[in-house]
Order: sequence, then C-alpha cells, then structure tokens
Amino acid sequence: MSGPSPTAYERNAPASAAVDAALAGSRQAVFWLEDAPGTTYAPLSGATDADLAVIGGGYCGLWTAVLAKRRNPGARVVVLEAATVGWAASGRNGGFCEASLTHGEENGRGRWPDEYDEIERLGRENLDALEADVCELGIDCQLERTGSLTVAVEPHQLAWLRDEPGFLDADAVRAEIDSPLFLGGDWERDTCALVHPARLARELARVASDLGVEIHERTRVTGLDTPTRGPVVVHTTGGTVTADRVALATNVFPSLLRRTRLMTVPVYDYVLMTEPLSDSQLASIGWANRQGLGDLANQFHYARLTADNRILWGGYDAVYHAGRRVRAAYEERPETFRRLAAHFLAAFPQLEGVAFTHRWAGAIDTSTQFVAFHGLAAGGRIAYAAGFTGLGVGATRFAAEVMLDRLSGLSTPRTRLAMVRRKPLPFPPEPLAAIGINATRWSLDRADHREGRRNLWLRSLDAMGLGFDS
Repeated sequence: MSGPSPTAYERNAPASAAVDAALAGSRQAVFWLEDAPGTTYAPLSGATDADLAVIGGGYCGLWTAVLAKRRNPGARVVVLEAATVGWAASGRNGGFCEASLTHGEENGRGRWPDEYDEIERLGRENLDALEADVCELGIDCQLERTGSLTVAVEPHQLAWLRDEPGFLDADAVRAEIDSPLFLGGDWERDTCALVHPARLARELARVASDLGVEIHERTRVTGLDTPTRGPVVVHTTGGTVTADRVALATNVFPSLLRRTRLMTVPVYDYVLMTEPLSDSQLASIGWANRQGLGDLANQFHYARLTADNRILWGGYDAVYHAGRRVRAAYEERPETFRRLAAHFLAAFPQLEGVAFTHRWAGAIDTSTQFVAFHGLAAGGRIAYAAGFTGLGVGATRFAAEVMLDRLSGLSTPRTRLAMVRRKPLPFPPEPLAAIGINATRWSLDRADHREGRRNLWLRSLDAMGLGFDS
C-alpha cells in the first residue's frame, strides 16, 4: 500500500515569496462586519416583561424574533445579545445559504434514512421561504441564488461525482471557474444561495425592530430562574426579563442549560478576503455565473465572490482548543493564513499579485451528528437549538420555526422529525474531547493524503454514527 502523498495544493505550491506578498497588506478584521451598516441598540436597564424572550442576537435568535412577530404581531418579544447583533458566527461566515439541513445527502440518509426525503423537502421549502422573506421584508443582504459548484481536485474524487446529474468534466468545470487543479465538478444550481452574512444579520435586526421587537445589545444573560409553574425569569447584566416563553439561541457559547453543555464544541474556521479583482483578473478565472465553490477534500476549501468582486477563500484548517473556550486570541493563526494563501495561489496561479486585505476567524458550534439539535426544557417553556456545524445561514431559520412550533405546543411536519426529536451523543469531557477531536482531525488530513482512504479511527467513528468528512 502506498504511503501518504502530497495533495494537489501541495504539489502545486507557490513560491514562499508570493505568499508573503499576498498577505503583506492584510489585517485582522472581518470584512463583512466592516461592510454592513447597522443600528446600535441600548442595553437592558431594569426589569421588563415579555411573551417571548430570545437569548442571542445572531441568525437563530433574530429569525425567531421576526417569525414570532409575523405569527402574532401583538406579542411582546425581547431579544438579549451579550455583544452586538451578528458579531459572532452570523457576521463571519462565508454566506453560503444551503437548502440542506443535514450537511448533504450522505450524512442525512445515513442518519435518518426513513425520513430523509421529507427532510430534503422541508429544507428546500425553507430556502425558498427565506428568499421570499428577503424580498417581502426588503432585506438588503445581496442575495444571489446562483447555486454551488463542488469540484474534484484529485483523481480519486472524480468517482464521487460521475453519477451526479450536474456532473461537469474538466473542460466544462474550467469553463465555469478556471483553475488548473479542477478535474471535474457538480453544479447544484438551485440548492444554495449566497448572501452578505453581516448584512443579513443586521437587516434581520432592523426588520425585527420595525415589527416591534425590543432588542438589547451588550446585555449578557447570567442565569435563568425556572419555577415549577409560571414565567421564566431571565437574569442579565442590566436587569431582568420575566417571560412566558424563552428561546435559547446561543449556539457556540456555553449553554444556559447544563444538560446541553457537552453537546457542542467550538471549532475555529479561518478566512481570507482579497482586494477587488480588476476586470482582467476576473476574466482570467471566468466565474461568470458567480456560484459558491467548494472542493471535495475532507479538509475542504470554500470560496465565493462578493458584490464588488473580491474572493473570499476559507476552510481547510478546523482547529479545536482544549477546554471548549471561545477566545479572541484564537482568531489570529499565522500558519493557517499562510496555508490558505498558498492554497489559493495553487488554485489560481493566474491571480499571483492579488493582495489579501482581510483575514479573520470564527468559532463553529459543532455537534457529533454534524447537524443542529433541538429541544425543550422547563416544562415546554424554554426551547433551544444549537450545533449547526457551519450550516447555520439557512438552517437557523428552520430552527426558529421549530422552536416557535414547540413553544406553542404545535405538532407539525418539522416537529415530528426524528432529526428534531433526537439528541446527538455528547462530546466527552476534557481531556478526552481534545484527544478525540484532534485524532479525528489528524486522521481526516491523512485520508486526504491517501486517496480518501479512512483509517481505523475514522471507520470506527463511522460505525458508531459519529463520523464526518470535514
């Protein structure tokens, strides 16, 4: 059996000087957040009452607030955000808004074979509804329903694509996006939209406020009082909210419910953004149809164009720090940014000389099923959703509908899904979590260097329903 071999990105690595030049002018800052106008909202001061208190001012919390007001315009809804609206994952991601709620068909059919077709249908309905909401509510988030192009960069990956209805051979895929590394591809034309992520978050906050939602930034929730009956009391750094119902949308941050604290871990994802491409630079790579782009490696890359024709290039490294901590210090990782820049220039050697202007990172709330989980607590007065594992741009809207259905005591096609009713296995406590996660990451990298062959560790995780491919 042959040993590990270099990947396509390593076989075509650029000169170190070219990487240095590309990164020289970059700064640690989130392009999306700088490019998104928004309103500030006053911290909570004192005591107030609410029909629904939403904890978390990212996509999940904001969709919950907006949809709650659309269901019942007279409801008193309060959103509590520890920092500012959309500052975390909702303002830092790649802006890929997928129809899939399961990280693709293989993961979905493997975990929920009897109901996958229904999950797929609901996911497509959710994406269509999100697009309709963007139009009807006047949400300025630069939405483009351009689909996604998945590419093979190694010969063994072509076999994974040949039976796909949107299969493109090497000439066809390079006619879409011209990279010497692309050997074939699959263009899913209708199952992915691209958005400006921070504008989506801030526009959702604007719409919520216009609908009468009370939003409080810089208001950290410190605890919940859940008496046997009656309202839940939400304690914050600025006062209290006494609420009939509570929706928890804290995602990657430590859960306010002890029962779910081991169900997610924060995994850091890293991103580069180029300067705007000139017309000639853009022409050198094509990309006229402006699809989202991803490759088929376990440690995959993702890329997309912005409205002003910058290229966002991210992924590959997914870094877990022992202790489940979320810290700003983890966002600067020079070795990862150099690796990303080198892989970018390997993919697009014709863009040597293009500079990166921004580099940043964010924490993803990863679950062992690679899909969000949902639940109720306090006798049905508290609903929660978390563990989106990088799939939150679209799936958070679905989760908001699930939470509102369940808080209202409704039985719907969404709430009847086993995917919604079952919980993932928790991650083990430290140090076992760090050992297991880093062993998995090492094994996935090794598989990419061995024509996709999974070692005993990965095969064992697959057998236990804990395997994932990125």
